[in-house]
Amino acid sequence: MVGGNGEKNEAQMSETIERYDRAMAHKDAGDLEAAVAELEQILVDDSDHVLSHSALAVYLEKLGRSDDAVAHAERVTELDPEDAFAWTQLAVICQRCGRTEQGGQAMAHARQLAGGGPGPGASQPPSGGASFEV
Repeated sequence: MVGGNGEKNEAQMSETIERYDRAMAHKDAGDLEAAVAELEQILVDDSDHVLSHSALAVYLEKLGRSDDAVAHAERVTELDPEDAFAWTQLAVICQRCGRTEQGGQAMAHARQLAGGGPGPGASQPPSGGASFEV
């Protein structure tokens, strides 16, 4: 939960960390459904918890919940728009979910943020079968 001024207190942050660690333990034990449930509960209390959104993007993609996976990856880029890794993750999730054009755009943005420029052909939509490796 977030306090009235938008700041979380130390106890709330500690609880979020403990819950996130439980989610990772579920994942490590091979129980992605339980990990997803724990991460979703974290977001009920702290809708801007970047690590939970990032992990959910990956786990939901693995569970075949493509729309939800992309939504969480997009939320990470909204919460931290200058993070090249967040945009790279969005690109990979989109690619794996069959959203090649959106993935290409996200990868071009990641490259720009990383200082490498948009890459060849980034100003044009990807052609039919073009994709990047994941």
